[in-house]
Amino acid sequence: MMTDHILTGFGFGPIQAGLFVKEAFQSGNFTRLIVAEIDARLVDAVKANNGSYYINIAKANGIETLKIDNVELLNPNVPADKQILIQALAHSTEITTCLPSVNFYNSGAGNSITSLIAEAMKNRAAKSTIIYTAENNNHAAEILEKAVTQNIAPLPEESVQFLNTVIGKMSRVVTDPVEIAQLNLKTIAPGLNRAFLVEQFNRILVSKTRISDFKPGIDIFIEKDDLLPFEEAKLYGHNAIHSLLGFIGAVKGYTKMTELANDSDVMQIGRAAYSEEYGAALIKKYSSLDDDFFTDPGFKDFTEDLLTRMTNPYLGDTIARVVRDIPRKLEMNGRIFGTMQLTLESGHEPKNMAFGAIAAIAVLLEKADEYNLPNDLRFSKWKNLDNDTIEKILNWLWSGKTNKHTNQIIKHVQNALKPLTTLINE
Repeated sequence: MMTDHILTGFGFGPIQAGLFVKEAFQSGNFTRLIVAEIDARLVDAVKANNGSYYINIAKANGIETLKIDNVELLNPNVPADKQILIQALAHSTEITTCLPSVNFYNSGAGNSITSLIAEAMKNRAAKSTIIYTAENNNHAAEILEKAVTQNIAPLPEESVQFLNTVIGKMSRVVTDPVEIAQLNLKTIAPGLNRAFLVEQFNRILVSKTRISDFKPGIDIFIEKDDLLPFEEAKLYGHNAIHSLLGFIGAVKGYTKMTELANDSDVMQIGRAAYSEEYGAALIKKYSSLDDDFFTDPGFKDFTEDLLTRMTNPYLGDTIARVVRDIPRKLEMNGRIFGTMQLTLESGHEPKNMAFGAIAAIAVLLEKADEYNLPNDLRFSKWKNLDNDTIEKILNWLWSGKTNKHTNQIIKHVQNALKPLTTLINE
């Protein structure tokens, strides 16, 4: 068995630090752990700490702190670091990208991820290399592979493979000194006023490795022949329910996600939206896969586990973080309305998911200045919205785009206003 793996990652955030590097370190299968990061202060702090950093893991009954050692943080904007990085990439058996979105693949011109991987692959020394993409996009691996191969000749499929991932592991960077003290978190490294906080959940799904005679150094991931159904469940269902709970929580005046755990009405809306509406649609669509996840018992069990994790007091997730960037979350094919479309496509009615949509509009109206909502769409009291204004706001959010379910979606959102008002007033 190969035990001299080398891992090189891009982006030193909580998923890179609390999943990929952590698991590589704990596996004992890697001789080097390297991460490219352009935050000079972060790089310098870990270097000054002799390549060690700390992560905090939120469990069901408390927080555990782990120290990860022997990590080389490199800043590609520093010429000397860039050369070391390119050499490391050429020898890497595993490469991981953990960025805000796939749009960052080509950021940074000559120091972009695409150009750095391409340059390293021209002089590749590793016998086999797999490249994990963790950008929350169903086709991140294909997008990165296309970008890299535009810079060089096509890579040999028998020894290089780009892999998609489904990472349902919730995480965040905590920067508030008060919260760091309250949760008793260990900061990333001495001199930094921020801490990595990740949940214990570790059921990570990845595309099946096709390279013969190659076993990944990180051996905890679950390989799937067809990852797309699970990506769909994560990007729409998981993310949509998280947003739904956050938006309703915001309208009800909560500040932390954990407060929702004691609100049975809100939790039931989330449960019904995920399990009975979207879950029913997924099970109908993917029952032929013969996977326990796409069965009524399997999906219901996952739903209960997910709701518990989302409201874990030790994860300390804030409502404000969950509901930020509202227009993106309310795009036509985004997490809220994309989920409603898929539910309607299967013949089910997204009545509970619509609660999240109308609650999001209520929060949008409260933050009208922040999101540059047109003056004619501003409404001081969301409870008094009429159907016409709701439709106009949706059309503004969707930039006039439509699909075959547009009218049904609008009607469901309009119909959710009165029951949401009743819920808030109870």
